[in-house]
Formats: sequence, structure tokens, C-alpha cells
Amino acid sequence: MRIFVALDLDDAIRQRIQRFMEGVRGFAPDARWLSPQSLHITLKFIGEKPADTVEDIKRALSGVQVGAFDLSLRGYGFFPTAKSARVFWVGLECGPQLQELAQAVDQATSALGIPKEDRPFSPHLTLARGGGGSGAPGWRKGDGANKNFQFLEEKLSRLPAPEFGTMTAREFFLYQSQLMRGGSRYTKLERFPLRQPDMPL
Repeated sequence: MRIFVALDLDDAIRQRIQRFMEGVRGFAPDARWLSPQSLHITLKFIGEKPADTVEDIKRALSGVQVGAFDLSLRGYGFFPTAKSARVFWVGLECGPQLQELAQAVDQATSALGIPKEDRPFSPHLTLARGGGGSGAPGWRKGDGANKNFQFLEEKLSRLPAPEFGTMTAREFFLYQSQLMRGGSRYTKLERFPLRQPDMPL
């Protein structure tokens, strides 16, 4: 099965982002917009793994020890650049804990032979993809001028940066991704609580 590790969103923030998407998607009609219900903050994409390996991954992730933390969602951007955009995203702001969590997940899964990330963690929330190819932040072979998001970028540049609110991340999840007609469907396979301030190490 195809799996990844991610944070979920609070309902209030998801609803604000949904209203924002409804207001701007008409400016990029050829882009592939994600369903608001499927929005998540990816910590690590793992890929295709057999069921027994998935069980090993669950056990490894249950040992991750990172505290709960606050994060704010605001602003937007494009990967790799606005002129050659493959991805339209919402920005995340938080302390070092999100990076620590991503590194802890990377470390836990690497013990099972899953390759470590070869690029710095770039926290973001993908809203839409323009054309095919990877959702990765950096330049990829084949990247070039892409007009899917040009009108959207022009419209947003005249408006104040959107603010979607602040949430406390108290847990993360192992998800299964299933490619369906009309987009991917994401299913939570396992929940992993983050340590609360009064919890011992």
C-alpha cells in the first residue's frame, strides 16, 4: 500500500481554507485542486510498502517522542517559483518543533531501511497542482514556464496575505493514499499522540 506520515488540520482552519479555495480556484481553472477534506501537512512520504512492513512502520512511529506544539497557517506561495509553478501552497509558521517532528519521523523510518530525506524539510500545505510531475519544492527536470497559476498569482498579489489561524498539533498520523478517479483518497491507518507538556519523557 502507498503510505505517508502527516499532520491533520483543525476543522476551523480547514473551513477557512476551504472558503479561500472556493474564492480563488476560478483564477486557476486548469490546476488540479485538492479536496478540502484531504488537506494535510506531509511530514514524510514513504511510498509503496507491503502490509507487514506497514506494521513495522507503525511500531517505529509509536516510539517518536516530540512535544505538542502550535503552528499558524498564513500566506501562500508557489513551487518552484511563481513563473514556473507546479504547486500552489499555504505557508506554515511555527517554532523548531515541526522540524524536530519531521526529523524524528525520518529517523524512525530509516531504521527500517526507508531512505532518509535528501533535501531540507519545507513545511507547507498543498492546495493545488498545475500539470503533472512532483509536488517537491525544488526544481525538477522538465520545469519551465507554466501559466496554470499566472492569473491566480496576479490576483493574489493585489490582496493582503490570507490568515487561516493557529492550531495546536497534538498528534500525527500514518495515512494510506489510494489513487481514485478524480484524485487521491487518504485514509488514516494509525494515530500517534504527541507528548503533552505535563507528560514525562
